[in-house]
Amino acid sequence: MSDGLDDEYESIPDALRERDQWVCWRETERDGKPTKIPVTPGTGAVASATDPETWASFGTAFAYSDTANADGIGFVFTDDDPIVGVDLDDCRAPESGDVDDAALDIIERLDSYTEVSPSGTGFHVLINGDLPDGRNRRGSVELYDTARFFTVTGNHVERTPLRVARRQDALVAIHQEYVQRPDDDGGTETQHQHTETPQSDPANVGNSDVDFDDEELLEKARNASNGEKFERLWNGTTSGYDSQSEADMALCCLLAFWTGGDRAQMDRLFRQSGLVREKWDEVHYADGSTYGEKTIERAIATTSEYYDPDASDDTTHADSDSSAATIDSDDEDPERSRAYLIEKNRLLTERVDELETLLAQKDERIETLETALAELADDHAVRNQTAEQSQDAQTDTTSDSNGETAPASLWERILSRRSE
Repeated sequence: MSDGLDDEYESIPDALRERDQWVCWRETERDGKPTKIPVTPGTGAVASATDPETWASFGTAFAYSDTANADGIGFVFTDDDPIVGVDLDDCRAPESGDVDDAALDIIERLDSYTEVSPSGTGFHVLINGDLPDGRNRRGSVELYDTARFFTVTGNHVERTPLRVARRQDALVAIHQEYVQRPDDDGGTETQHQHTETPQSDPANVGNSDVDFDDEELLEKARNASNGEKFERLWNGTTSGYDSQSEADMALCCLLAFWTGGDRAQMDRLFRQSGLVREKWDEVHYADGSTYGEKTIERAIATTSEYYDPDASDDTTHADSDSSAATIDSDDEDPERSRAYLIEKNRLLTERVDELETLLAQKDERIETLETALAELADDHAVRNQTAEQSQDAQTDTTSDSNGETAPASLWERILSRRSE
């Protein structure tokens, strides 16, 4: 942390500070509207989000921001860093601090460093991830990962992390729901329309042929090829997930498969699991939906296949014998084979997701270790330099101002006598 750093900037994560991708900015008026212009720290010339020569270190930008030529500092996104910025505009009332429900949903699901924008009417969230292809803006939600800069205020939002966390799964989901979703026919773009999923939507009807009681359904889920994963989630274990919200969604997707998309049974079962918490019944959305209701709704919307009770139970197991039996019966029962392949594909997809999550965690761990190693190397170099300076000082004290050697130390005289 820099000496003399203002309190307002102390919360800015080291993952941002350590990069020489900082500019300053000043506000000017363009076409009758206030506009923030990037400024090169030290010169005051207009900076460019694509020209590294106009960027500087955090310390340099911080120092220059206190001059008359700048109103604040900003961070530039590039292709060489993993950082993605999520810009949420016009979602906060500066006087009361009230926040739009959609913005709250995005901030909570990203669960990474978040700060209030300079105007006080929006938020900036910074995460590690890869921005999905497609459009990057809809309404008041914008996503950036290169050739743009974010104003940085250090006005940290309480109860959000003080680090830039990796949130790839959440980023993909938010991009799909808030930015990439298809335009509504003749409707007005809002941040809330994506949450409306009518009960009568055919995509969410599920499989009405599934009619198990709770205990029977739980037994089948536990005995399935992915039963171990189900059991972990059922018991409240969230390891392998970036947040509990993602674990909640994972369990609800499994429940959607086994219940045939039965919302009431999904809700009833989730309340029996180790993941249930008070938040489940809290209203989080402008349409009055609770967190639990919306999680179930999303799980059903993302579930394309449901358990088929008419197919053999072998389709829910991954042992080689049952797989062979199912495949061998193609000619006699193609529906049964299709059910097996669907389940197998779903399980493989889940395994890929688990491995990607594990890989992301390992990448983050490697990055942490590399940072620690660099710090240790710097510390070692400083210690060596200090030791050399100390040794030189001791050598200097052995000679007087006339160049004559000073009397030997007591330890030196003892060693000399022993050698005699």
